Amino acid sequence: MSRRAFGAAAAAVVSGLAVDSQAVAQGRGEPGRQGDRHGGHGGRREMRGMWLASVDNRDWPSAPGLGAAEQRAELIGYLDAAVRRRLNTVIFQARPAADALWPSPYEPWSEFLTGVQGQDPGWDPLGTAVEEAHRRGLELHAWFNPYRVAIHGDVSRLAPSHPARRHPEWVVPYGGKLYYNPGIPQVRRFVQDAMLDAVRRYPVDAVHWDDYFYPYPVAGEEFDDDEAYARHGGGFPDRADWRRHNTDLLVCEMAARIPRVRRGVEFGISPFGVWRNSSTDPRGSDTAAGVQTYDDLYADTRTWVRRGWIDYVVPQLYWNIGFQAADYARLLPWWADVVRGTGVRLCPGEALYKAGDPAQPAPWQDPAELSRHLTLASGFPEARGHAFFSAKEVVLDPFGAMARVVADHYERS
Repeated sequence: MSRRAFGAAAAAVVSGLAVDSQAVAQGRGEPGRQGDRHGGHGGRREMRGMWLASVDNRDWPSAPGLGAAEQRAELIGYLDAAVRRRLNTVIFQARPAADALWPSPYEPWSEFLTGVQGQDPGWDPLGTAVEEAHRRGLELHAWFNPYRVAIHGDVSRLAPSHPARRHPEWVVPYGGKLYYNPGIPQVRRFVQDAMLDAVRRYPVDAVHWDDYFYPYPVAGEEFDDDEAYARHGGGFPDRADWRRHNTDLLVCEMAARIPRVRRGVEFGISPFGVWRNSSTDPRGSDTAAGVQTYDDLYADTRTWVRRGWIDYVVPQLYWNIGFQAADYARLLPWWADVVRGTGVRLCPGEALYKAGDPAQPAPWQDPAELSRHLTLASGFPEARGHAFFSAKEVVLDPFGAMARVVADHYERS
């Protein structure tokens, strides 16, 4: 899509008109420059980020049902830890599963706060996170999951007011979980509206998505979107192309809507680290990954970067240097080449959680493995920082890998 076409699409989105879906699906031009959307990023500091995950109480809060004061104290503890580790960005999971960590008019309060979906926790976690992060000089990136409804498969367990209960036709059970159907236009608009409510309410620094679009494949199961394909897939004889088109629309439309809601808010995505293997596509990376985002998640991440729909990309390069199927040292230059000339910043995602895990390959038993990643990335001007998964390991650092990163790369700046 050309920059002129992107501008037309953006205007259509803002005015409530339909985007020219065929233009999005068929356009394969060179990128619109991201500086055209947000005025360029040449002076931005490098990202030193950590993901703060709330889904299933992974990082925070440590358990559902804690009192408001205890939840707040834990949150402040993580922000203070980010400062101690010389980080500058916290990627805060505000919408883990079609729910909210703020008083949303669209979706219920998250069960990960109180243990009961829809129950008011008595305070505003996202609002507090933004205010307290900014007080400490940290950026707060609001992390949303667009389509995941629940990490279980029982619709009856959702809050009575949940949109998935009011619109069961929007929901697809798959792999023991529940998802909104990305092929339904009303779903796509609804999830955008739900996320943009947070952007409208709070001065977040960025909207952040992770790697979940269509769900990861589950052996022996099919994602049942037959009805949506029959109704909305006209002109797409191949269902995979139609699914990618749906995901492209989600990204393109969101890119257009964010700056209309709040100027200066960035848009970043953290995809699985392999777009396509070179054995599948000569433009792909020298990898042999079992999952390819283009083919399995219907997420054409390379195109999003090349067209400048996002401000930064945080590919999850969660493998060690020398890992045969997906070598960090081969994926990093591939991603650097993808972003080159686009204005999109590359900030590799780092698997801090693997450091010292005895189930991981030998390189992860060396506390210096992650530090070597940052050393390697320093040779690529396109690499403008890193993000670490996740906050619990940043704080506890049982293997000393985070301390090594700080000592080698952050203490002198």
